[in-house]
Amino acid sequence: MCMALSLIAGCNKLSDCSCEDQYVIVTKHGVKADGKTDVSDAIQKVIDNNPNRTIFFPDGVYLLSKSIITPADPEKSVHLVLANYATLKAKDWNQGGALVRLGGKDPKNSITINGSNYGFYGGIIDGSGVADGISIDGGRETRVENVSIKHVQTGLIIKYGANSGSSDSDIINVNIVGNDTKTSIGVLVEGYDNTFTNMRIASVHTGVWCKTGGNSFRNIHPLFIFNDKQEYESSIGFLVQGGNNFMNYCYSDQFATGFKIEGPHDIDMTDCFCWYYSGKVPFQTAIECTDVMNTFVSGFKVGFSKDCENVAILKAKLGGKGAIVNTAVPDRQLSSEDVSKYYMK
Repeated sequence: MCMALSLIAGCNKLSDCSCEDQYVIVTKHGVKADGKTDVSDAIQKVIDNNPNRTIFFPDGVYLLSKSIITPADPEKSVHLVLANYATLKAKDWNQGGALVRLGGKDPKNSITINGSNYGFYGGIIDGSGVADGISIDGGRETRVENVSIKHVQTGLIIKYGANSGSSDSDIINVNIVGNDTKTSIGVLVEGYDNTFTNMRIASVHTGVWCKTGGNSFRNIHPLFIFNDKQEYESSIGFLVQGGNNFMNYCYSDQFATGFKIEGPHDIDMTDCFCWYYSGKVPFQTAIECTDVMNTFVSGFKVGFSKDCENVAILKAKLGGKGAIVNTAVPDRQLSSEDVSKYYMK
């Protein structure tokens, strides 16, 4: 355990740091990892009693009946670190919301006080099909990294940020599995100016729902999985409702609509793509704009299934300032609703 903790802390060798001195280990403070005991209050007590500390969860199952909440105030903030097989799991969950609410108490908007960059690292979040995974409720420059989020209603939620709406969060190497229902969402973005890198998302109805602007998405791969709880026709890989967002190598996999932009927003899409395997569906649409297209699309690729007759690269009103360049156009008869040729440069 100490070696893993040493690597996270940046220690070059085991003798450089001591687990007891450098970390608060929850199992040494009355928190049981037995998969039987509700430890919500016990974990919250450790968080509240150890400001500006790294709190470590050894392997095991930690049952939660309610959210654990970290402070946004840098003078009280903590960094939560989970071992690879440490699991925070919902049990008797009836309150709604996320299992972990980062910055959900003691609000503060500061990057100049030591402790500003709090976050969450490692482990497994299991929503048991009813809870959300992780939410960033407040504060600034929160980091969520190397986490596996499973069986959740909504995997990751970034709320309206402390910095005039900006959350300034960084999400890296996070995998999400929803609860296979038509209301399940992978990532919900309500705050501005966040970065998302290297994410895999499955078993959701909407992969990424971005309501704001100033966000960067790179190598994000949501996958739609057919089942009797889902509703294919309204499924969306990426739903964007704000302008000035940037997408690079984002891959919508099997969703009825790959990328949907609501409004005349200017989005930058480079080297993104859509792919479809099942042809027994009413339609397949790679990009849909509910208004004119002001999005710049470069290096876009799409692979429609051979058996689907109603396919479209782009559905949009005419007259926008956007453009489609360097795009691999499939050798298919496109739907009459497709207007991609009017935007190709």
